[in-house]
Amino acid sequence: MSAPEPAPARMAALPSWLLTQSALHAHRLVSEGLADVGARGYHYRLLATLAEFGPASQNTLGRRSGIHASDLVATINELADGDCVRREPDPGDRRRNVISLTTAGRRRLRRLDTALARVQDRVCAPLSAEERGELTRLLRTLLAHHTAEQDPGPE
Repeated sequence: MSAPEPAPARMAALPSWLLTQSALHAHRLVSEGLADVGARGYHYRLLATLAEFGPASQNTLGRRSGIHASDLVATINELADGDCVRREPDPGDRRRNVISLTTAGRRRLRRLDTALARVQDRVCAPLSAEERGELTRLLRTLLAHHTAEQDPGPE
């Protein structure tokens, strides 16, 4: 396989272009790393959300994890088939389900954390520990800024 052609200098000087290109590579590496352990990114997002916030309705889980409703049910089904999550009727509203993390789900999340730690090492390989910390801080700042721009707040 030949080396990719260099980008035009004016593109390579744009932070937005650099972020996009880096995100594409990171997404590919994350997908491959999770696939190596029989998982998908949605599995990690759902398990991590349940671990941090506790049991929740499907609607709440979708909002917290950023998983669209059309993908959420399939993800819950896959994790339930692996005994990683439990789906039970909400005692306050029997029409709604509450999803909770099982012991097997906690173990699965720890394995996915390990797999993703290896991926992070690949993604950030040329950076020192200090540079990785600074990059994470800067990316959080950008994300917080743009997330706040999208949130209209109370009306």
